[in-house]
Amino acid sequence: MYERIWKRAFDILGAVFLLTLACIPMLVVALLIKLESPGPVLFKQLRVGRHSKLFYLYKFRSMRVDTPEVASNDLHGHNYVTFIGRIMRKTSVDELPQLFNILKGQMSFIGPRPVIVAEEELVSERRNRKADRCLPGISGWAQVNGRDRVTIVQKAMYDAEYALDINLWRDIKILFLTIWNIVFARGVVEEQIQSGLRERR
Repeated sequence: MYERIWKRAFDILGAVFLLTLACIPMLVVALLIKLESPGPVLFKQLRVGRHSKLFYLYKFRSMRVDTPEVASNDLHGHNYVTFIGRIMRKTSVDELPQLFNILKGQMSFIGPRPVIVAEEELVSERRNRKADRCLPGISGWAQVNGRDRVTIVQKAMYDAEYALDINLWRDIKILFLTIWNIVFARGVVEEQIQSGLRERR
């Protein structure tokens, strides 16, 4: 009942509320992105969603458009993240456009973080453990339990643990832990770079 009705209702109401509250700040961020570097304000990237179906995830663009399409190890010594991009990533402001993904029914506020298609091992581990039975989220159980410091198998286990026992109290716990981590910049890792792929525009 909670997952099927109330969780979705909370997602819709929360997304509408936050978009209304953040519409002016989001317009300011969009303007700053355009003023700092040429290129689109948003970037979209294919991610693996519920039942392993693909969808386009939206974020504010935080890297220059001339960033090479290479692994992150090959970018050492080069700073392709823009100034406003560094601020957005540290504060997670770049995640705000995902509110539109929530309204479209592709994501939830809380759920396994949607991974890129190239992360085949994690996609496979999640599928085998039935962690993909629920909508992916902006933040999830794995993110508040180590984020990028856990192994692929551990991450899939956390995601499966959540997906197989979705309840209100766990969602509230994840929400507050996420806010805590953002405020104190705990475990902040630039997700696109850590995945080994740059933003694809």
